[in-house]
Amino acid sequence: MFRTKSVEQSMRDTEEPEHALKKSLSALDLTVFGVGVIIGTGIFVLTGKIAKETAGPAVALAFVVAGLVCALAALCYAEFASTVPVAGSAYTFGYASLGELPAWIIGWDLILEMALGCAVVAVGWSGYVRSLMDTAGLHLPDFLTGTRDGEFGFDLLACLLVLLLTGILIAGMKLSSRVTAVVVAIKVTVVLIVIVVGAFFITGSNYKPFIPPAQKVEAGNDITSPLIQLLFGWAPTNFGVMGIFTAAAVVFFAFIGFDIVATAAEETRNPQRDVPRGILGSLMICTLLYVAVSVVVTGMQKYTELSTDAPLADAFKSVGHPFWAGLISFGAAVGLTTVCLILLMGQTRVFFAMSRDGLLPQTFSRVHPRFGTPYRSTILLGVIVAIVAGFTSIDELAELVNIGTLFAFVVVAIGVVILRKKRPDLPRSFRTPLVPLIPILSVAASLWLMLNLPAETWLRFGIWMVLGVIIYFVYGRKHSRLGKHLPPREPVSE
Repeated sequence: MFRTKSVEQSMRDTEEPEHALKKSLSALDLTVFGVGVIIGTGIFVLTGKIAKETAGPAVALAFVVAGLVCALAALCYAEFASTVPVAGSAYTFGYASLGELPAWIIGWDLILEMALGCAVVAVGWSGYVRSLMDTAGLHLPDFLTGTRDGEFGFDLLACLLVLLLTGILIAGMKLSSRVTAVVVAIKVTVVLIVIVVGAFFITGSNYKPFIPPAQKVEAGNDITSPLIQLLFGWAPTNFGVMGIFTAAAVVFFAFIGFDIVATAAEETRNPQRDVPRGILGSLMICTLLYVAVSVVVTGMQKYTELSTDAPLADAFKSVGHPFWAGLISFGAAVGLTTVCLILLMGQTRVFFAMSRDGLLPQTFSRVHPRFGTPYRSTILLGVIVAIVAGFTSIDELAELVNIGTLFAFVVVAIGVVILRKKRPDLPRSFRTPLVPLIPILSVAASLWLMLNLPAETWLRFGIWMVLGVIIYFVYGRKHSRLGKHLPPREPVSE
């Protein structure tokens, strides 16, 4: 259960013709992917909600704190991705350092995280597009707008979006990166418009007080309360200095996605150099944009008056500029397409890596003879996610995405320390500084944020993990290539 797969064997597997992904990506492509998946609903929605309810204008400091927490994890990811440039991200890293069962668990976790993340974002995108359609006088029948208020329905737009993106992913990573580059350019342009145009409407008095007086919040005592409250009776604080850290635990989730850059390491021309640049570059760019947007928005409108649904757009409406508000809503809708695309890409690469190792049926590790993409796993997962998006209500699933990401951060940080001890001889083009201090801080910060998630999220996550362990013992352990000590496979007949 704890047998490890050597880095050398992982690298040899990537060279098998039937299972080799096409190398076509550069550092710029990876940075665009990172920015494309990080900038989503977080910057368009979360800024106003957290400023109004938790931190006031100091929400900018909360973004800085959350960015630093992510930077700790990013430094660990960068070392692993440059040392083991193989598809699968944290799954592959775990296999090389912790062993097969821990690797399976993290891979199973990542599949859930990215599938639900893609479905949730697709449903959010559908809502934006329906709003724009309604404005233009185009209306979908109610039963094709999804399940609402207990009434059964199917979200046609969310389903079609996922199927379209699945086709783009099958057609090749270079096409995916070009589509992403165009959409990210639109999305970043909209964010820059918010910063530049909004700066002219800042009123200094809106920043007073920059850190509002602290307000104690009564601790909850049911399953919907954060786990830390149930375990220790700890009550959070809104506003004040401690409110900044409470807010950081929430705005952290606006940064989720930079780790997905690591799943594309095997398709990168020079992964040892370019993957660390893509991970750290995208994180730095998004942190700067988040801080700038939060400073501008809280300067345009008093934090107590900010909208929690569409704070950026509504802030421009409040100063008499509805045109810019409409442009921001359009940018938010367009921008969510890249989030879906990259989440779906990351999920298929993890599934592909697990299949190539025999832990899932090996037929899904076949690559397309022309496009060089894992088309079978992409079709399977694309159809499943499209169906989930069609029937899903986003409220109950979003937090499962968060706990899955944080769990991956913990595994990668621990893995860096273990692999340094076990294989100090490995060439590392990027080295995490101050090991083991940085990984220890990364684990501590991730666990702290996990404890701030509701207990019911932990329960659902635990059920999914138990199901994964059962599948491992029923199928994966018996079919593992590492367990069978198999030589390189012969091509699988069609």
